[in-house]
Amino acid sequence: MATSTYRLLPEWHPQDAVQLTWPRAEGDWKAMLSRIEATLERIVLASVDHQRVVISVENEATQRRLAATFAAYGVATERLALIVAPTDDTWARDHGPLGVVDGEDHPALLDYVFTGWGGKFPAQNDDKLTRHLEAAGVWACPVQTRTLVLEGGGIETDGQGTLLTTEACLLNPNRNPERNRAEIEAELRADFGIERFLWLANGHLEGDDTDSHIDTLARFCDTHTIAYVRCDDESDAHYPALRAMEEELKAFRQANGEPYRLIPLPWPQAAFDPEDGHRLPATYANFLIINGAVMVPTYGDPADLPALNALATAFPDRTIVPIDCTSVIRQHGSLHCLTMQLPKGTLNADVFATPA
Repeated sequence: MATSTYRLLPEWHPQDAVQLTWPRAEGDWKAMLSRIEATLERIVLASVDHQRVVISVENEATQRRLAATFAAYGVATERLALIVAPTDDTWARDHGPLGVVDGEDHPALLDYVFTGWGGKFPAQNDDKLTRHLEAAGVWACPVQTRTLVLEGGGIETDGQGTLLTTEACLLNPNRNPERNRAEIEAELRADFGIERFLWLANGHLEGDDTDSHIDTLARFCDTHTIAYVRCDDESDAHYPALRAMEEELKAFRQANGEPYRLIPLPWPQAAFDPEDGHRLPATYANFLIINGAVMVPTYGDPADLPALNALATAFPDRTIVPIDCTSVIRQHGSLHCLTMQLPKGTLNADVFATPA
């Protein structure tokens, strides 16, 4: 088998920026626009302490408004790029590009097909966003288009050739029905330099639209540590599947044959939509690693503090920053879903030099 040209970067690799997609005024967030904007503002303010932020916005009016808002917060112009681009929704994790490096550590971005999680929601504009940003001069590295349907939230890597993912997502016939497991593995080996696949057969969250994205369940914190969702409530409907997932994680081995260091994350109380009562996918696994910090979703729940403390043990050299995501789960995602890290060397600094 041919050697891969690229290596998929882990989230803790040095970053240029965090990518966000601002909600459209007439989009799915319309009924609670001010709430989600407040959450995104908090993410931006937490990010600019450590790195830059790139935000796609729907029109020039929003661009001007956000420029004024963040200037009032004291955000320097060179820390924020506001790019007008057509979008469908806010989930940058799944329509953003994936960062890789070649054999000489030169960065590149791979642009996969995004179909709204298997055709559940409109996604034509989101699918084109990476190329739209390329045309706007945002990227400073090569961008390569792929034909595989793949979302960033569906995969985790240790940056050393191991991929952690779920069967329910990557093998779902609503994504790539013409490809079987072996064919998907072959494509990811070729694209990402993957040598080992850790497939989870169990684990899900009620209210999740993604068909069990790995970033809702289990995450690499470093090459030998995995933080994961643990349900201790035997009366909860999630208990059997998450307990089975825990046993799978315990059975996984590192490339050197050693077991992983596993950090269980607490189980928040059940959260329900206030309008129709369906359960919402609250999870502490949906954290974001940035330069020098880890942003962690919180839900106004008694488990928030234990979750922050657990992740502090996983990231002793990073600042733990809580972000209230009570509003985010109303649209069935959380913090990590809203964001995409952009590795060092991928951004054109000129887009930050011109005031919005």
